[in-house]
Amino acid sequence: MKTIGLIGGMSWESTIEYYRILNEEVNKRLGGWHSAKLILYSVDFDEIVNLQKRGEWRMMGDILADVAKRLERAGADFIVICTNTMHKVAEYVRSRIKIPLLSIIDCVANEIKKKGLKKVGLLGTKFTVEDDFYREGLRKHGIDVVIPKESEIRDVHKIIFDELCKGIFRDSSKYRLIEIIKNLEKRGAEGVILGCTELPLLIKEDDVDIPIFDSTKIHALYAVEMALINC
Repeated sequence: MKTIGLIGGMSWESTIEYYRILNEEVNKRLGGWHSAKLILYSVDFDEIVNLQKRGEWRMMGDILADVAKRLERAGADFIVICTNTMHKVAEYVRSRIKIPLLSIIDCVANEIKKKGLKKVGLLGTKFTVEDDFYREGLRKHGIDVVIPKESEIRDVHKIIFDELCKGIFRDSSKYRLIEIIKNLEKRGAEGVILGCTELPLLIKEDDVDIPIFDSTKIHALYAVEMALINC
């Protein structure tokens, strides 16, 4: 079994889900007392949030690259960045290490293609949705993206940072997210990406009529696949 290097803490609420899914899936596949071999480096999210607000993406890239190199030296066989937004600097991080980095965007795109969908909605932080890095990553796989309206992007961003990242779960916020997903469906989305690793904490498959792509679960399951290949 390969050792997974996790860059977590963005936020720790969703990092818990990565840890749970990785261990449950490894045990499901191998049985007995098996669990995932992993090394977790959890950053101070406040530092990252403040850099995001100032648009200091190169500095964030340097921070994550340093963490990735620490994980590499500690014995990780590949890297998993446990957040969608910070995949904005994934290529930079990849260029600074010698081990593979598993892209959440590629993992999600593969699952969308398996369902034969061509156009999906994208929910996430304003950095993920308004920037082109995520949409361009999906377009490379032949997938078109519908994003929420400006006011909806603000609402989703606020729910993520002011509530979900702090372990706050409100029914009113869940209803708002469902409403936004329905609006994306009306605009042609055949499915929707929960493109923030906190969103699956509030929205589940049964909550909406179109397919949900839980980026946290998808990314974690692909990490297990990568860890167990040739084992």
